[in-house]
Amino acid sequence: MNLIFLEEAFAEMVESARFYESKSEGLGSDFLIAVQATTDRILQSPGTASIEHAKIRRRLVPGFPFNILYESHEDRILIAAVMHQRRRPGYWRKRVHQ
Repeated sequence: MNLIFLEEAFAEMVESARFYESKSEGLGSDFLIAVQATTDRILQSPGTASIEHAKIRRRLVPGFPFNILYESHEDRILIAAVMHQRRRPGYWRKRVHQ
């Protein structure tokens, strides 16, 4: 199964990693490692995460106040957002077809 980040979701992830790195050396890498571990879990069992909205599921990034929002398809997982938990809810909805 393929894992595909929407451009906006990938940009959110990179921006957040840069932010964390600016706060403490190595923290940005820790964030990216946690995101990778989360996407690995998503690939292993895509249907087990909580449903956020319609077909979009939510998986927590451990150690960070972030969720990965994704849609599972037969042949791919589409990452719609790497969302900070305190960011305005629903901003990502325009990125996916519902």
